[in-house]
Amino acid sequence: MAHIFQINTSPGGLPKHGTGKAEVTTQGISGDQQRDLVHHGGPDRAICVYALERLQVLQAEGHPVFPGAMGENLTLAGIDWEQVIPGSQLQLGDAVVIEVTDYTVPCGHLKSFFLKEEISRVGQNTHPGWSRVYARVLHGGSIQVGDRVVIL
Repeated sequence: MAHIFQINTSPGGLPKHGTGKAEVTTQGISGDQQRDLVHHGGPDRAICVYALERLQVLQAEGHPVFPGAMGENLTLAGIDWEQVIPGSQLQLGDAVVIEVTDYTVPCGHLKSFFLKEEISRVGQNTHPGWSRVYARVLHGGSIQVGDRVVIL
């Protein structure tokens, strides 16, 4: 069963740190802020999402990544990441629904989490299917670690 493995927030910057539960609004996850509002945040980039299994493969390749290191607000486990593409919708828990808006562009602040600072490893153009994604919030509400995730 796909579920929320970790909810990640920070007062700005990386890494984001895990929390057990959060409120989701059209502006994102409660308690999370971005330093660069030109490239991050806003209604179409309210939430950044990534798959735990992708992180585990990157770790096996030797990259020192971990949940929250790549700036994702939600680290999901057990999800078919190939189906998480722009336009897809995910239900988180009982009420929250988000819609994937775009693939993220690897940010230079990620360099320390990659061997040889090779952030292109998670670039959609160079490694399709390995990018994090941005999402807008269609229906807000409360979420917590362990909540079920369904691709609608």
